[in-house]
Amino acid sequence: MVFTLFSSHTRLLAATVLLTAGFSGCKTATTPIQQAAPAQPVILSIGDRTFSTDDFFQAFTKNQISGDSAGRIDIKEYFELYTNMKLKVLAAEAGGQDTTEAFREEMATYRKQLAQNYLTDKEAVETLANEAYQRMQQEVDASHILIPVAEDASPADTLRAYEEVQAIRKRALAGEEFGQLARQFSKDAQTAQNGGNLGYFTAFATVYPLETAAYTTPIGSISAPVRTRFGYHLIRVNNRRASRGKVQVAHILLRISPSADPAGQQLVKTRIDALYDRLQKGESFEMLARDNSDDATSRNNGGILPPFETGRNVPAFEEAAFALTTPGSYSKPVLTNYGWHILKLIGRKLLESYLELAPALRQKVVTDTRADVLRHALEQRLRREYTVTEDKTTLTALTAKADSSLLRGQWKAVSLTDAALLNKPLFSINNTPYQVAPFVQYVQQKQSPRQAGSDPAVVMQRLYNRYLVDQLIRTEEENLDRKSPEFRALLTEIRDGVLLSAMMETNVWERSMADSTGQRQHYEANKNRYKMPERVVATLIEASSDEQLKQVNTMLTASPYQLRRSSPAVTFGLNETAVPATGRDALYQLLVTMVRNGDYLVEVSGAQEAGERDTVSAARIRSVVSYLNRNGIPLTRIMEKDNKAFGNPANPRQVTFQFFSTNKLDVAKAINASKPNSVTITEGIFARGTYAMLDALPWKPGTVTTPDGNRLVQITISRVEPARLKTFAEARGTVINEYQAILEKQWLASLRQRYPVKINEDEMRKLAK
Repeated sequence: MVFTLFSSHTRLLAATVLLTAGFSGCKTATTPIQQAAPAQPVILSIGDRTFSTDDFFQAFTKNQISGDSAGRIDIKEYFELYTNMKLKVLAAEAGGQDTTEAFREEMATYRKQLAQNYLTDKEAVETLANEAYQRMQQEVDASHILIPVAEDASPADTLRAYEEVQAIRKRALAGEEFGQLARQFSKDAQTAQNGGNLGYFTAFATVYPLETAAYTTPIGSISAPVRTRFGYHLIRVNNRRASRGKVQVAHILLRISPSADPAGQQLVKTRIDALYDRLQKGESFEMLARDNSDDATSRNNGGILPPFETGRNVPAFEEAAFALTTPGSYSKPVLTNYGWHILKLIGRKLLESYLELAPALRQKVVTDTRADVLRHALEQRLRREYTVTEDKTTLTALTAKADSSLLRGQWKAVSLTDAALLNKPLFSINNTPYQVAPFVQYVQQKQSPRQAGSDPAVVMQRLYNRYLVDQLIRTEEENLDRKSPEFRALLTEIRDGVLLSAMMETNVWERSMADSTGQRQHYEANKNRYKMPERVVATLIEASSDEQLKQVNTMLTASPYQLRRSSPAVTFGLNETAVPATGRDALYQLLVTMVRNGDYLVEVSGAQEAGERDTVSAARIRSVVSYLNRNGIPLTRIMEKDNKAFGNPANPRQVTFQFFSTNKLDVAKAINASKPNSVTITEGIFARGTYAMLDALPWKPGTVTTPDGNRLVQITISRVEPARLKTFAEARGTVINEYQAILEKQWLASLRQRYPVKINEDEMRKLAK
């Protein structure tokens, strides 16, 4: 059941209101300031406060729309909830909850968030989102030449860069090869020696002005100079192709250190080739990624990366990913500037419809560089709606005070030796003056180190423009509740929700949680209602074949369960017991596996060659055990097995490692590593209705195997737990919920005594028809 105004132990109401007031709901606030409306019929009076029929009906209608059909309630039930909510809010106001500093700060935050939805031009957002979607249907292969110039460069420096890029364009149009010009003139270190080639990319992969040039310049043509914060660019469009959609892969990454010499680089290549060989022999990609990948963000998830489209990764990685066609297939080792990768295809997905992508696209266009377009449009609208008068003389005088300290983010107001300047107005909005002094404080707060080549006067002008627009936006925010009835209603709803939550916290939730005596008394008075049904302790093993089921049962014969999974062995020199340098990597892999799998135990088996000292094998085991123990693996997770001279005849000086686990689920993982989805194991305490197959069996200890489609299910019931009353600890959650309801009912009864409730039955009858 969904009640927009009433059901919340947190600030969910405010979040819901803010969310529903987003792009899909609100219109740009350009409505004229409303005149006072005539008096409306009153449906409810609480104390000396009255509530109109129209306000109640709007709240009721909103609840009906926002709630699912199964949870909707009739108008009389809702009226009771509405009345209770208004009682609580009235009590909050009477207690001064709406005057506290915490409340004011919270409401200021909500107001600002809500105002953003009304300040954004929804039509402009939709236009940009649609444009982005149209672009996403194609991928562009482009090259560029960059002539850098600071975003805040002086006009002279900006002109110089522009003229330089125009001269290069003229040469390209005259027939000189673009790639050669890029190698000669472009200052983009990442692409210049590649002829300026950016590879294929799509919408949102680069800054908006560059993207626009790439999508609007014909194939084979060269764009006019494009200004970005990096400088001036020329774009040559080499090709376009249809979108390849998104691809999702898992990868194993072995990094190459930037300082690695050829021998070190070859060592990484040898390791990746060894992993590739192990994959070809049937080992699990997930296990190899988890135990070997240097990508810390993905290895614990089997190397799986988020889906991506063209232009989001380095070209070699992307091409290898998109070349895979069958889920589960994997690439040969691929070299990128990060190291060596092996990629496994998880899935491919074509570009979704605009209807599916629209919400995400709307969010993107207001947060990427397109936001500059939206802010400029907002500025233009507000300049039309408000009278802005700027004092250029004062601005010029102030700009002259900017010096190189502003470029370092260290400019201070003491630079202004003319005290009279601080009191002069910079501009006015609807005849309200904004003086220099507050702007100076703004500059000190907002300044930051600038690019080399920036000009102090240009930086000061940029900060001034931003400050003026900020004040226009603040003025608009202050007027929104008068200009927009919808904004005012939503803000009131948030306000009431915050007050309601605070009062419920104090009078119900905190009291119910803290009053352990009251909880216990309620439990004792009603304990016969808190019942635990009959349950069984059972294990369900689902297997793809009788052979797989036998394998599981064999592995589960005794705990800890042997997983038939090993880790690379360590080979010792003759009569040596200290771990050799060649074995450190193997020990590190073993340690990583043990750390990542908390239920694992490891059997450390040592041996010795005929002719070595009798104590050598035991000493080798101790060296390994000591290493693991020093690095946080307790001795309780290590099993020692001394084979003496009866180890592996082919390599008798090895210490080998076998994994065991105390968790049955690890057995399923070990089997599925070589044959995916062949086994599932579920164990727990189950009541009737959890599993139909379990319900169909006699509930008594024993094991039954039954077919389920083309699979087998083995059900083992360890014991039956008869129905009984729940203990206080088991029932506590339900007890607290019920106790809260009692406290709330008592509180509401006291509020009704303090604030008499009167209902206009005539108005109720009209609504009930």
